[in-house]
Amino acid sequence: MDKLRGHCILSHGFESGPDATKVTALAAVAERFGWTHDRPDYTDLDSRREVSELGDVPGRLSRLRILARQAVARGPLVLAGSSLGAYISGRISLEVPVAGLFLMAPPMTMGRLPVLDAAPVPVSIIHGWDDELIPAQDVVDWAFARRARLLLVDDWHRLTDHVEASAKAFADLLASL
Repeated sequence: MDKLRGHCILSHGFESGPDATKVTALAAVAERFGWTHDRPDYTDLDSRREVSELGDVPGRLSRLRILARQAVARGPLVLAGSSLGAYISGRISLEVPVAGLFLMAPPMTMGRLPVLDAAPVPVSIIHGWDDELIPAQDVVDWAFARRARLLLVDDWHRLTDHVEASAKAFADLLASL
């Protein structure tokens, strides 16, 4: 495509990184569809166990908030994330105007933090039936309330057997915007 469509911020999961397989696959899709992208690195925040067992989640939220506010000035913004990256993407969508959300294995709760919420925008979710951390039924109920697109796959939390399915679902979301 020769026209820039918008910008995507792709947030990796806890104890993962910006070069993780799923985030890298989404970046390739964004480029193919004419969207620029950022892949923030949260590894320094994830290692801060003195804050919580999940590292510095408020720090992750702050980092994404800053990046999203800068990006939205350049055009349509899509936030995407895996697990903890999905959680922070949903939360920040309530503060920064976004065109869509793509959530992989999204946690509905994060300890003492608020329950997952998201802006009323197009939302696409991929989740494993056998996710050992986040019950599929919780995600189904959350998606149902928002009329989100939901793809349930025969996989676990990391969705390692469904990287291509994740990329296709992300492509479908971008194509619909």
